[in-house]
Amino acid sequence: MTKSIRSAFDLSGKTALITGGSRGLGLQIAEALGEMGARVMLSARKADELEAAATELKKQGIDASGFAADSSQPESIARLVDAALSRLGHVDILVNNAGATWGAPAEDHPLEAWDKVVNLNLRGVFVLTQAIGKRSMIPRRYGRIINVASVAGLRGSRPDVLTGIAYHSSKGAVVNFTRALAGEWGRYGITVNALAPGFFPSKMTRGTLERIGADGVAREAPLNRIGDDQDLKGAALLFASDAGKHITGQILAVDGGVTAV
Repeated sequence: MTKSIRSAFDLSGKTALITGGSRGLGLQIAEALGEMGARVMLSARKADELEAAATELKKQGIDASGFAADSSQPESIARLVDAALSRLGHVDILVNNAGATWGAPAEDHPLEAWDKVVNLNLRGVFVLTQAIGKRSMIPRRYGRIINVASVAGLRGSRPDVLTGIAYHSSKGAVVNFTRALAGEWGRYGITVNALAPGFFPSKMTRGTLERIGADGVAREAPLNRIGDDQDLKGAALLFASDAGKHITGQILAVDGGVTAV
């Protein structure tokens, strides 16, 4: 029987775990998945921000909960996995969004800052994905993994938008992590894709906005705009739903065309 395109995007009965879900891009993705019927669990370091985010989602009619965890620490990730499987029963959709940056020139970039960024942006993604894969997705022969990379993982750094070499390196690694895992886990019915956002207003990009301004950043994009609080939703929903069941190992830049020119 042919499935309607509307039903292909429906996430009713699905569960989703979103790291870095208390604000910004993570919360935006949680809204999209929840609006289409998924039960969502958010993770972030600050319990008060998680509670506020979950409350806001519930006001929209979304079944949402939060669990405070540090995605750079394996012990904290283990507790998060236990909590997610206890509350949700299983995880259909994993969104690896938690991330950090460190703005410093390469020649002055502190080693401890490198470790902080790479441990969260790359090692944490591996540890959490491995655990969810082994304990939920592989046994059930189903899963949708969405890694939030960045256009910083697809291109070099601009001196006036200094996100740091550790950030660029870690996001580039997430890009190939996505491809490698898609190749390995496809046989289990698991798709693995990545979103590569361009410039979106966030706590991480506040410094750039203050230095250059939104108009200055927008001029770099063919669409002459920066991302807003709706622009990741459609792409995330495609990767999370049956509408994208034949898409894996792909990196989708959501950047207003910055990487196209």
